[in-house]
Amino acid sequence: MAEATSQTVMTNRPDQEQGERLLGLTWRSMIVAIVATVIASYWIDASEVVTLFCQITESVPPVPAVGFLVLLVLVVPLTRRLSRHLSLDRREVIIVYVFLTVATSMAGPGIIRFLANTIPVLFYFDTPSNDFASYQQYMPGWIVPHDREAIRMLYEGSENGAIPWRPWAVPLLAWSVFFLSFWLILLGLMALLRRQWSEKEKLTYPLQYLPLEMTEGLAGSDLLVGFFRNPVMWVGFALSFVYNVTNIVNAYIPSVKSLGKFYDIGALFTERPWSAMRPFIFHYRPAVIGFGYLMSTEIALSTWVFYLAVKLVAVFGTAMGYEQAGLPYRYEQCMGAYIALGIALLWVGRNQLREALAKALGNAPGVDDSAEPMTYRMALICLVVGLVVWLAWVYYAGMNLKVALVYLGLLLISAIVYARIRAEVGVPMIWAFPYSQHYKAIKYVFGSHWLYDGSWKTATIFTTLLFMSRGYFPSLVGYQVEGWRLANATKLRRQSMTWVLVIALVIGYAIAMWLHLRSYYEYGAGGLTALAGWGSGEAVRQYEQLTSYARAQSPPDLARTIALGGGMVVAALLVLMRMMFLRFPLHPLAYGMATSFGHKLWGPLFLVWLAKTLIFRVGGMATYRSLIPGFIGLALGHFFTAGVLYGLVGTFGGEQFRRYGVWFG
Repeated sequence: MAEATSQTVMTNRPDQEQGERLLGLTWRSMIVAIVATVIASYWIDASEVVTLFCQITESVPPVPAVGFLVLLVLVVPLTRRLSRHLSLDRREVIIVYVFLTVATSMAGPGIIRFLANTIPVLFYFDTPSNDFASYQQYMPGWIVPHDREAIRMLYEGSENGAIPWRPWAVPLLAWSVFFLSFWLILLGLMALLRRQWSEKEKLTYPLQYLPLEMTEGLAGSDLLVGFFRNPVMWVGFALSFVYNVTNIVNAYIPSVKSLGKFYDIGALFTERPWSAMRPFIFHYRPAVIGFGYLMSTEIALSTWVFYLAVKLVAVFGTAMGYEQAGLPYRYEQCMGAYIALGIALLWVGRNQLREALAKALGNAPGVDDSAEPMTYRMALICLVVGLVVWLAWVYYAGMNLKVALVYLGLLLISAIVYARIRAEVGVPMIWAFPYSQHYKAIKYVFGSHWLYDGSWKTATIFTTLLFMSRGYFPSLVGYQVEGWRLANATKLRRQSMTWVLVIALVIGYAIAMWLHLRSYYEYGAGGLTALAGWGSGEAVRQYEQLTSYARAQSPPDLARTIALGGGMVVAALLVLMRMMFLRFPLHPLAYGMATSFGHKLWGPLFLVWLAKTLIFRVGGMATYRSLIPGFIGLALGHFFTAGVLYGLVGTFGGEQFRRYGVWFG
């Protein structure tokens, strides 16, 4: 991460040329996208809420988006032979794909499911021992229904499965404002930074490769695009197919040998202090290996090196007799790293931000923003209006602005860093951020007394907003930056793609809320595994912790605060080293990845680093490029076999087909 001026020639020329004929949205693409979202949401509801055996929305990109992309690429050449008026072009297929990445993610476990399972907890799970009843007064009726019968039926099911819309109407509208305002903040912020990343630093956005390669040549006369006629791609696809099929068959017929999904290296470390390495699991992740091939070798190297270093810190601490639980506080380090990285990104992009703000305020007529996702003035309006509405929302809900500003700042800084990781690295993990730490850091840095301002109203609303930290809504910013990049590659106006992103959020929220409430009132959320796993279980624990503060204050946690500060220092030093030494091999973004989701990333990226090192030494760049389709086929084969095929069979085939769970997160 270095100054842009030292890497590229600074320019104000947009990468969508002025003379280029750019196209906008079409009604048929939006209709197809909305219909596909409805179909996919029913599938998600059955797969993740009712049965909970396959988390198809946790993958990056989401399995439903990949499934419909494959379907459209196969169907479009056929429909074109029937009627060109009915057939989608490449730009429209990309619109549908980007729409689905956002809309179907809203129905996933980290957003609507967490929210719907969190907000009624104080009312349904109150007992004399936990004293939840004393905190119900701090939950406004426009946030959660206060109708006891409506909440009881949510958990136990209604007689006819009907949803009591009257008590839910205002809360559903209020939460739509909450999500939309945060989405506008992210859109405005990313629009201001886009030129810095795409044109001045020329980041590659690796995850765009899959949809672009799959749709390349879609306008031709062949029934199959070149991507599906490439034998190298099919080799990678076949490897993933065999890997998944043998694992699935092994779950039903144990005598069939399979590779398994991981290898527990930690089992080898039985003696202290080396036992502190546990858990130390080498995960086989075809999607991470496939997309990881598009990362720089130094990112792959840095990720597993940093993860190993974190584990060795735990060994050293144990050897020195430090027995505190949580050592080496990896997630706290991650929060600190994200803070330092976010500040560094804003500093490096300060000239771009200065230009954009000057243009927005009418002081830079020479800056051209006509090809941006929105004019800089509109981006600033979205940013400011979103901030005002979001802060007003939480303030009128009862949250102290001091706490709200710190919480919002931590969420936004994580979103910026995660967006950068997607733009520069392309890591296919929706959870590669310091989840839960935005929420927990405020408590262990400041102590519980910081949440008390004469009553526990602030603490109650703060606890209710846990899902913003534990869930992955801020991480959807990755689909924003990739969507704009895909617009550029397919000659779609970026402003049109911005509308796609906004409409997808609104439609996705509405459908996801409707289907979740429908399933909860039909089956009873209390009887669904999804409830305990995604929302109420964690919410009950956090609310119980909240009620405990009234009996005994929780002081700041010095050890975790030091770990957070240590993460900031390490990340800052790595940024400085990258600026000072051009060939410094360790990348600061990889430190954030290793301390967030390194336990799932280090093994696959070790294989990526090893493979790319050998390929470059033996075959050079030509061999590397020729093998790209094979690695993308490896990722596609995993999504298609485990997500689409087995996901559909297990969802609709009955309980006998659900012995093998598929988790993409």
